[in-house]
Amino acid sequence: MKTLLSAATAAIALIAAPAEADVLLDNVQGITVDREGNVTRFEALVIGDDGRITHVLARGERRPQTDYREDGQGRIVLPGMIDSHGHVMGIGLGALSLDLMQTASLGEAQAEIAAYAARFPGRPWLLGRGWNQETWGLGRFPTAAELDLAESERPVWMERVDGHAGWANSAALRLAGITKDTRDPAGGRIERDAAGNPTGVLVDAAMELVSGKIPPPRGSDRDAALSEAQRLLVARGVTAIADMGTSIEDWQTFRRAGDTGGLYIRIMSYGAGIDQTVLIGGSGPSPWLYGDKLRLNGVKLYLDGALGSRGAVLKEDYADHPGNRGLALMSPAQLRNALTRAAIDGYQPAVHAIGDGANLEALRAIDDVAPVYPGDIRWRIEHAQVVDPADMGMFGNHGIVASMQPVHQTSDRLMAEARLGADRLDGAYAWHSIAATGAPLAFGSDAPVELPDPWTGLAVAISREDADGQPFGGWYPQEAVNRGAALAAYTAGGAYAGFAQGRFGQLAVGEQADFVVVDRDPMISSPAEIRETQVLETWIGGRKVYDARTRSGDAPEIVAEEEAEIVR
Repeated sequence: MKTLLSAATAAIALIAAPAEADVLLDNVQGITVDREGNVTRFEALVIGDDGRITHVLARGERRPQTDYREDGQGRIVLPGMIDSHGHVMGIGLGALSLDLMQTASLGEAQAEIAAYAARFPGRPWLLGRGWNQETWGLGRFPTAAELDLAESERPVWMERVDGHAGWANSAALRLAGITKDTRDPAGGRIERDAAGNPTGVLVDAAMELVSGKIPPPRGSDRDAALSEAQRLLVARGVTAIADMGTSIEDWQTFRRAGDTGGLYIRIMSYGAGIDQTVLIGGSGPSPWLYGDKLRLNGVKLYLDGALGSRGAVLKEDYADHPGNRGLALMSPAQLRNALTRAAIDGYQPAVHAIGDGANLEALRAIDDVAPVYPGDIRWRIEHAQVVDPADMGMFGNHGIVASMQPVHQTSDRLMAEARLGADRLDGAYAWHSIAATGAPLAFGSDAPVELPDPWTGLAVAISREDADGQPFGGWYPQEAVNRGAALAAYTAGGAYAGFAQGRFGQLAVGEQADFVVVDRDPMISSPAEIRETQVLETWIGGRKVYDARTRSGDAPEIVAEEEAEIVR
C-alpha cells in the first residue's frame, strides 16, 4: 500500500513541482468572472514564485520581463472550477468499491454485483453505491431476496445514488439483527412488506442499523481514497471543493496528505454535525492551512432526506405515496440549537434541506437566529431543491447562500414530477428565482451522488436540458441562469460561499493561480458542446497538476481497485 500511495503522490508531484521564478502564461484566450457574473477577457497572466497572480494582461498590454514564458497556443483559460458541495472521501472510497450508477435495470445491477463478488472472494463485506430504482423503471424499492440472487453468503450493502437509503441482502439483515420486531429509529424507516417484515431497504437514520456493523476503512484505505478523489477531480478541472460532512477521520486524512506534500486540491471543510466539528476545530474555524489548501469552515446539518427515497420533508403528502411527508432528521428546536451553537463559535452552518417543508423550516430558523449573531456568518442552505414560491423571498434575508447542484434537475426531473405532481413544481430547482431574491448562488455536484463534472453542470444551468436535449427548450426554462451567472456560481461564487474570496476563485491580481486550460469557450459554445468540454491542463497555485497529453495526475493504474486493499 505504501508503494501505491507514493506512486499516486509522485504522479502528481512530478508535474506539480513548485515554481521558483515568475512565469508568464502568454498567448491565451483568458476568461474570468466576478460574483455578479461580469466577464473579463485577457491574453496573459504572470504568476509569481509564490503561486499567486501578479499581472492580468489584456490585448496589447506590454508583457513584463519574466524568467519563464509558457505559450498557451491560443487556448481557452478559465478559473479553476469550484465544486461547492461534494464528499471527498465518498468520491475516493466510492471509486474503490462497486459503482452501480450506470446500471439501467435491476437485472443489470444483480449481474454487476455477482461479478464483483466473484472478483473479490476474500472480502468479508461487499460494498457499493449508486443504485436508483427510478432509473431502473422498477416502480418500487429492490428487495433483500433480489440481492440474495447476486450474493447470499456474505453481507452486501449498497447505498442508493443519493446516499439516503441502503439496500441490504439477507445476510446483512441477519448480522444487523433486523427483524419484523425491529422498530424504526427516529428519522429513519425500515421498508416492510404487508406482513411487516423488513424487505431489505433502509432509509436515512435506519441505514445505521446495517452500516454501523461494517468495519471502518483503515488509514491506508483512506489515504488511497483521497489520492483517487484528487485524481478524479483535477482531471475534470476541479481545483477546490466544499467537503460536506467531514469526520475526524476524514480531517486526519487531509492533514496527513498536507503534512507530506500530497494535498493538491483545496478543501473547504464542513464538519459532520456539531460534535465532529468541535472535535476537529475546537473553539472555532481553523486557519487556512498548507497554502490555502485546507480550512475547517463550518458545520453540515441534515434537516431531511432525499426525494428519491421519499425522505425529503414536504408540506403536503407525496403525490405518489399518500400519507407520507418525509422524514425530519432534526426537530425545529434541535435545528435552532445547532445554528446557535455554531454561530457562537463562528462556524458557518450549512443546512441540508431538500423538500419544501424542510426549506421553510431552515429559512425560519435562520430568520430567528441570524439577528442575534449579525456578523459575517454566511448561512448556507444545501440543495434547496423544492421551495414553495411563497417562501422563496426569505432566501434574500441575511445573505443566505443557496448551494445548489444543477445536474440534480436533469437526473431528478421525472422522479420529481412523480413525487410532487405537476402543480407543485414551480419552486423546484429554481436557480433563477432564488438568485433574484438576492441570495448568492454556489454550484456543485454532490459527488459521488453525481459525477464531479462542472461542465455538465454548466450546460444544465443555462439550458435545463439533459444530455439528449430533453425536454426541448428546457424544463421550466425560466429557471435557467445566464452564462456569466453560471460560471460565477462555479468559481467566484463558490469561493465566496466558502470564505475563500480574495484567495482563489477569480483570475485576479493577488489570488492563487488556479486555472484550467480547456478546448472550447463556454461563453459561446452550445450546451451540448459545453458537456463535451475537454480539460487539457489543470493548474493549482501556479503548479500544473494535470496534463491530458501525458495523463499526469490521471493515471488509472496508480491505485488499481484490486490493489487498494479495501477489505471491509
